[in-house]
Amino acid sequence: MKLLPVDEARARMLAEISALPAETVAIQDSIGRVLAEDVFAVRDQPPFAASAMDGWAVRAADTPGTLRIVGESAAGHGYEGTMQAGEAVRIFTGAAMPAGSDAMVIQEDATRDAETVTVPAVEADHYVRPAGGDFKADARLLSRGLWIDPWRLSLAAAAGRAELSVSRRPKVALFSTGEEIVEAPAKPGPFQIYDSGSRALEALIAGWGAEVHRSRPVKDELEATIDALRNADGDLIVTIGGASVGDHDLVRAAAGALGLDMKVASVAVRPGKPTFFGVLSDGRRLLGLPGNPASAMVCAELFLKPIIAACQGAEPGPAMMQAKLAGPLPANGPREHWMRAKLGFEGGEIVAEPYRDQDSSLVSVFSLADALLKRPAAASAAEAGEVVEVLPLARSPFG
Repeated sequence: MKLLPVDEARARMLAEISALPAETVAIQDSIGRVLAEDVFAVRDQPPFAASAMDGWAVRAADTPGTLRIVGESAAGHGYEGTMQAGEAVRIFTGAAMPAGSDAMVIQEDATRDAETVTVPAVEADHYVRPAGGDFKADARLLSRGLWIDPWRLSLAAAAGRAELSVSRRPKVALFSTGEEIVEAPAKPGPFQIYDSGSRALEALIAGWGAEVHRSRPVKDELEATIDALRNADGDLIVTIGGASVGDHDLVRAAAGALGLDMKVASVAVRPGKPTFFGVLSDGRRLLGLPGNPASAMVCAELFLKPIIAACQGAEPGPAMMQAKLAGPLPANGPREHWMRAKLGFEGGEIVAEPYRDQDSSLVSVFSLADALLKRPAAASAAEAGEVVEVLPLARSPFG
């Protein structure tokens, strides 16, 4: 099998992915979804000049001086008249500036005496939020391909949107293979282990915006594996284990029986060399991940997350950042190495410290890591303080 570099393998996978059709959802249901449309403003925001503080609406030309109080402007209930020379209007934060006024005096700087108020000198626009100060009518506020979070939802709501067009969530069918896998609370046999990989992947996939259906582990039998693939209901099938070429690794053979068109047979990556990707004869995409949980999760970050993002029309990534090495590292081998690492700060700079034991079977190390540190293939030894690329995980301060 030809070992493809990580970037080339990911590019081949993404070449087979296109955004799923759009659907319209209520704005409160759009969190975690990807916009399938641009969102434009239908009017200025705010639609009127507004007060930035509690105080008094005035004409700058009348200040300093003692002014006659003629009314009040509150949020949602503006002063309907037009201010004349020598007049002031009591005004509250967010309320519309009365016609004829051009400045406001904060209440701490003014002295009221019954029906008059004495104010200091102020310039025009003092503590005034201009009409359209946030955004103007017809401005593009949000672009298609953006993930909707509470802040972007707020902007869409400010534009008057009650519904949004978003990409359909991809459906992912997930299962693990192997006679050694057992699900809790079942009691494992003397040569069995609990299934941790598929449970972790199920949570990751859901967090990345897809609908995921996780099936029970499949036995190391060719017909059972063929049946599991044939009956998997999803736009994308993700398998864990059975991806290599050993006597008990049957996923490739089972997929071949279903007409798999192999696009990526193996990847020059550590951990995760057996990872493969292809298209079944019925059009469903298949991503085969290694059985070791750490290998599966590293390759899920490198390949599965971008695939799920691309299915929704979002930028696939991955989003890398730079950090300085906390300590020296030896020269790397022929495969790109993604090391589980801890991020921190030293002297105002981001520092990455890979964990000493990078064995692909260690779930405990992954539970501590908040980043993957990239070591290019055949990289020479690195000293403390050298700049490296890291991929923040969701739990990191930058994820």
